[in-house]
Amino acid sequence: MDDRVLLVTGASRGLGAATARLAAASGFKVALVARKAESVTPLAAELGEDRALALGADVGDWPSIAAAVDETVARFGRLDAAFANAGIAVGTSFFGDDDDPDPRAWEPMVRTNVLGAAYTARAALPALRESAGHLLLTGSVAGRYIRNASLYSVTKWAVTGMAGAIREEAVGTGVRVTLINPGITDTDILTDEQRTKPMLTADDIARAVLYALQQPPSVDVNEIMVRPTGQVL
Repeated sequence: MDDRVLLVTGASRGLGAATARLAAASGFKVALVARKAESVTPLAAELGEDRALALGADVGDWPSIAAAVDETVARFGRLDAAFANAGIAVGTSFFGDDDDPDPRAWEPMVRTNVLGAAYTARAALPALRESAGHLLLTGSVAGRYIRNASLYSVTKWAVTGMAGAIREEAVGTGVRVTLINPGITDTDILTDEQRTKPMLTADDIARAVLYALQQPPSVDVNEIMVRPTGQVL
């Protein structure tokens, strides 16, 4: 895998940082995208500045993420894979109960989780067509099973549909599309109640991403769902 180039959004922590580390250890050059470049600069230094690029971009802003992809290609000469991983979660109640009185607080989550994934895909796919590359998107178990009052779940159902729609459009291009659906994972978006349950680590999900990336071009891993042992759906 030497010199293959992977772009990761949401790379400053959690699944994104774990995936970047494992990919770099497997021989990838990595473009690390976070809202502020300084939040991924230490990780780029850790991985080696000749093989890692720190980029600041808001995935929910089209010019911003498009520029990050352009800068990646300018720096490394190609793009072989993109991991649309950036996401946030906020609590929601469609009745306005509990601590969710203002639905306008939902907007950043919808913009990041849905438009952010779509913009990242749109920015990366022309370069991925050139390399017959690989697009990966972070979905969720919550994008496969209904969650009570959860707009986060709705956004992840959107990503599930997005992955399928892109895969259909990609037929004949050589581009592969993989949806990664984590179960409860130890990241900073978990609620206190979720932290009482069995959890995966970010490294568990990174290994699933690398499994998909390590398949030959003739194999398109459409979807991987990873749950902690004992998680009840």
